[in-house]
Amino acid sequence: MNIVTSDCKDHIRLIVDGKVDTNTSPQLQQAILNAFQRKDHVVVDFLNVTILSSAGLRALLIGQKTAESKGGSMKLTNVNETVLSVFEMTGFHKILTVE
Repeated sequence: MNIVTSDCKDHIRLIVDGKVDTNTSPQLQQAILNAFQRKDHVVVDFLNVTILSSAGLRALLIGQKTAESKGGSMKLTNVNETVLSVFEMTGFHKILTVE
């Protein structure tokens, strides 16, 4: 997995590429937490994410809780049907903001 970080005017954009699984989810979690240290709003772009495991869900949940604690937001964009179905099966579509 590779993550490209872009500092936009009012948010940090994380462009994620590859599999988000047990081996790579700590990297995603750290990138999200680092982004929230810089700004209160984070956009995670999942355009090139092919697999999302339960460990990846945990990283996103920690990101969402961090956003709420800061009074900020975390949005996921460009989520493909496979990953969206994981969100729906686990109920995460009710917790996360997916655009």
